[in-house]
Amino acid sequence: MTTPTDHDAYIAAAPARTLPEADKVIASYAAFSRQCGLYLLPGATVDHSEEIAAADLKATKTGITFTPRKPLPDELVERLVRASRSEAGV
Repeated sequence: MTTPTDHDAYIAAAPARTLPEADKVIASYAAFSRQCGLYLLPGATVDHSEEIAAADLKATKTGITFTPRKPLPDELVERLVRASRSEAGV
């Protein structure tokens, strides 16, 4: 993924949905002036805490903060949303 220059470019560059069959919200995204956030069910961040730390990312109880200059690795996003889906029982 190339480094996007703004929010719209970031969304446009995102890969196709990882969970097209999901019928409930299992992950969400927010953009702020200095950072972005990927928000998941708590178990997803706990289950992948070592991987998140290894990527030098900051995790909270329910999410991960990052910047467009240092986006989340696509493979990590996929694992996180799949873990969140599993926790939701979907």
